[in-house]
Amino acid sequence: MGPRDTLNRLRWHPEFKLQDAKVAIVHRGLPDNIRVIEGGDIKELGPAFMRVVTPEGEVQIPYHRILRIEAQGRILWQKSEV
Repeated sequence: MGPRDTLNRLRWHPEFKLQDAKVAIVHRGLPDNIRVIEGGDIKELGPAFMRVVTPEGEVQIPYHRILRIEAQGRILWQKSEV
């Protein structure tokens, strides 16, 4: 199961809520090059990217930039180290 599948599970599974998720992504220029997106800021789950509202405006973030997905205090998906 990849990041898109995990986000869709959060969106549709009755046990979870997408707005409760925290999604860590690669974001060059920030400390440790990581930014955390709140699930409530995710507006669309497309085939290759998620559309997110940020302070800079609405952006598309490719799934390959996702490092970790957390919800309810646990890690649901994490990118494996290469």
